Amino acid sequence: MHVSELNSKVRPDLENGSERVPDASRTHLLELGFVDVADVLDNGIPDPPTPDIGLRTDGVGLFYSGQYNVVFGDPESGKTLLLDYVTAEVLNAGGGVLRIDLDHNGPEPTVTRLLDFGADEKRLRDHERFLYIQPDSSAQIREIAAVMTVWEPNLVVIDSLGELVPLCSAGTDKADDFTAVHRRYIKPFTDTGAAVVAIDHLSKGSDSRAYGATGTVAKKRVIGGTSIRVTVDSAFTPGKGGSAFLAIHKDRHGGLRQSSPTGDKEPLAGKFVMLADKTSIHPPAADARNPGETAPAEDIAAVAGLEPPPTSGNDAQKRLHWNAHRARTAYKAWKKENQR
Repeated sequence: MHVSELNSKVRPDLENGSERVPDASRTHLLELGFVDVADVLDNGIPDPPTPDIGLRTDGVGLFYSGQYNVVFGDPESGKTLLLDYVTAEVLNAGGGVLRIDLDHNGPEPTVTRLLDFGADEKRLRDHERFLYIQPDSSAQIREIAAVMTVWEPNLVVIDSLGELVPLCSAGTDKADDFTAVHRRYIKPFTDTGAAVVAIDHLSKGSDSRAYGATGTVAKKRVIGGTSIRVTVDSAFTPGKGGSAFLAIHKDRHGGLRQSSPTGDKEPLAGKFVMLADKTSIHPPAADARNPGETAPAEDIAAVAGLEPPPTSGNDAQKRLHWNAHRARTAYKAWKKENQR
């Protein structure tokens, strides 16, 4: 469209390059959906949101209220346990929690774990504080979202994304499908002001695992809060506990990243530690590094032993016959050592 044509549609008061008349077409612009930036500036631009759900021991949260957040990782890495702990914390602080169980974990095991994490039994019994449901259709999910506009939860846990997408007759690998699922079945929950946290699974291929969760890139694009990669440190064992590293895969507003170490592509956000008698999310030390981005000494030595020296991670990969992630990590570590 030519500029003159655009002017005639947006500013019908302009004719043949006549001088602009302030506010002459403001109403028309607003009717077209344009934002009144002057109004935004006059009212003051608010500070960016900070994560306030899933608090570390230093008071910094993992997840943002009013946003769509994700945790992902391998099976038995502690994803559900982490959200069970966060659920108990929100309930005990007086908040309301909705658990959407699409993985069929079952109400009895879920409630048992919540009690083990110290959830107040009175709040679990209170239907105005805690709701648990196992929906079997996309229509039911829409109905649940409608109820939440009145119930106004502080936390909504969707377990898991891998079950939600096919339930909505959509394909995990199709960007348009997932965008539609997010718009119709996830966003209505974030619109209530809740921190919505979906549990997702890690890709199987080594290179895909380095990228993130399974499926289309649209899954990462629509995240308005944080995406947390959960990796086992010590296997979770009933009665004994366990621990998992929490790394920042995405933080749209930067509030969590600001309170975490620097130097890694996916910096540590903390460590989820479950002991026999106590559970908490510990903040990382200021100089902590993500173990998933640290190459073993033997890998660094293998790269160092190449003659002539490798010129890139791809070069090291071809010559050592490793997967791309392993080769890039080792090459990066070797190169850093040689720059000292």
